[in-house]
Amino acid sequence: MNCCRVTDLRNKEVINSTNGCRIGFVDDVEVNTENARIVAIVIYGRPKFFGLFGRCDDLVIKWENIQLIGEDTILVSHCPFLHNNKPKRSKLSFFPFFH
Repeated sequence: MNCCRVTDLRNKEVINSTNGCRIGFVDDVEVNTENARIVAIVIYGRPKFFGLFGRCDDLVIKWENIQLIGEDTILVSHCPFLHNNKPKRSKLSFFPFFH
């Protein structure tokens, strides 16, 4: 049985094993507090226009979709990534008449 810390996961790059596409780095994890197991890894959305217009949606990759955790990378199977269902932050609008 191999063990690793959450801080070790944060430094790993996530790669899609189907097409070799780089997805990003692990930013957070979701934990089931009833059984103390990791449910998913989270990759924060990219900033829009240098962060001035918020961020894209976060990518949540379920633990079942992780194929391999290596020294530097995490390989995930091709799966539909679920977007985090956090409430949307209110966006500042410089031009309220444009929607």
